[in-house]
Amino acid sequence: MSSVLDETLTAEMLAATFARPESESAVLLAIDIGSSGVRAALFDETARELSCVRRNSHYLTTQAPAPTAQSFLDVVTDLIDELLAPVPLHLEIQLIAISCFWHSLVGVDTDGSPTTPVLDWSERRPANAANKLRARLSETDVHQRTGCRLHPSYWPAKLLWLRTDHPAQFDATARWLSLSEYLTQELFGDTRTSVCMASATGLLNQHTCQWDPALLAELQIGSEQLSEIAPDAISDRTLRKNYSSRWLQLRNARLFLAVGDGAANSIGSGCSTGGKLALMIGTSAAARVVFAGGPPANIPAELWCYRMDRQRTIIGGALSDGGGLYNWLQQTLFPDSDPGQISWQIAQMEADSHGLTVLPFWAGERSTGWASNARGGILGLGMNTTPVQILRAAMEAVAYRFALIVTALDSVVSSAAIVASGNALYSSEVWVQLISDVIGRQITLSDTREASTRGAALLALEAAGKIQLNENVIVQSQRVFAPDFSNHAQYQEAIRRQQKFYDAVVSFYQ
Repeated sequence: MSSVLDETLTAEMLAATFARPESESAVLLAIDIGSSGVRAALFDETARELSCVRRNSHYLTTQAPAPTAQSFLDVVTDLIDELLAPVPLHLEIQLIAISCFWHSLVGVDTDGSPTTPVLDWSERRPANAANKLRARLSETDVHQRTGCRLHPSYWPAKLLWLRTDHPAQFDATARWLSLSEYLTQELFGDTRTSVCMASATGLLNQHTCQWDPALLAELQIGSEQLSEIAPDAISDRTLRKNYSSRWLQLRNARLFLAVGDGAANSIGSGCSTGGKLALMIGTSAAARVVFAGGPPANIPAELWCYRMDRQRTIIGGALSDGGGLYNWLQQTLFPDSDPGQISWQIAQMEADSHGLTVLPFWAGERSTGWASNARGGILGLGMNTTPVQILRAAMEAVAYRFALIVTALDSVVSSAAIVASGNALYSSEVWVQLISDVIGRQITLSDTREASTRGAALLALEAAGKIQLNENVIVQSQRVFAPDFSNHAQYQEAIRRQQKFYDAVVSFYQ
């Protein structure tokens, strides 16, 4: 008895010794599970970040075989241990918010144990399954109902691929979950999903906010095999006993049902209304607009359309290659070079001066063509081509794909102000300027470097009635980049050239 009491007192004294004074005002713990790492942070009720910890992982684009759901759970629980270690045990945090990458799929058996690894947005193996679905269904009709194209990144193609190529795993599966639902199953005993997370599966009817009966019938999946779509954003569940006793500060915390990291990023970077367009480059890249109400009457073929919640819609385009492509090229072409020197050399180059055309599909293509089997390519190489020219050409190529997305978005929400975020852009303001020149629009670089974590916190605090989501609580801008229109004119021809190669080369793989 005395030994247990001594250990408890020691833990309390250690916590008090190392506690930060501001942690006393923490009301929310936010967890962001992204493509390149996992982050956990504490926030006060005004969405001010108090402390954070991070674990870089690069799970999605470099790890083979595919990661397990348990590996993500281990990282999340370890980070919470680390984050809460200095926080007084008497503190009661009220909310837990989760942001998680969209499109993940994991099967579980009747006991809730995984039957598959985590299949994420970068999964290419269901490409043939996606093409089979395109042959059997009207992709236009599916896109207008679900906001999602028939593509390997979404659940319909993944489920068909598992059924045909991995029947043992498919037959052993009782329920299909996103990674976030698996995590909340383990932590809270709750597998309900938010409209936001469900809307990016490719199985949700965006208009009814229910699972799409026609697609389920086509895939021979029953709605009981999918998560219940919760009517409310905040769960009444608290942590399972083994975790509430492990983290006493969270013993009464309620769960804000997980949202997609893209939705959280848009909110966290200050783009909560249709007047602003969030442009992000992390491992992947995206451009998105949030607006009140349901989906538009006609969703452009280039774009996806999901739900922020039952009152708001988010529409945009995604690029599978962003910072991940930059890092791959840098590590491959400049293994021992100074990154600062490389950036300086890139900045000295003139627009489209290298004679190269890059198809930036190393990780496949999503927007704007949604080619299931697309592969990357570098065209125009010569004996005098230098590594820095290849890297600059790849950065420009990503910007050209952004230009096509923004043009499509303008047909839905015209002339939205562009706000940029993402670690790749914070590391390379040259890239921000380059994108501004390509698109021909002013770009503001957000001052919120971890926009997805803060966005999840803002959405949870809004749902709890602690804040109103408006410009006063979002962000202050860091720096504004104005386009160079002489470069813009040069880049228009480069976009047309890239599209000609796209039409010729990508069709070869289809």
